[in-house]
Amino acid sequence: MKHTLSILLQNESGALMRVAGMFAARHCNIDSLTVAATDDPEVSQLTLVMHGADDTVEQIIKQTRKLVDVIDVSHPAATP
Repeated sequence: MKHTLSILLQNESGALMRVAGMFAARHCNIDSLTVAATDDPEVSQLTLVMHGADDTVEQIIKQTRKLVDVIDVSHPAATP
């Protein structure tokens, strides 16, 4: 199933690499990735699309939230 995640993270060198590395470590392929600036120059908005089972995505969201550079992770389609 296709999932779109929205991640707010600190705009620091290596932050994107840590997020992408976490996905790679879980053998999860990122289909598309977009990084954009926000109103706060210290925060970036990352939007990514991936395929995976619902329970796999839920586990990845939990692990992404534990990364030190990550401020917030949302999965808009999962929001009731």
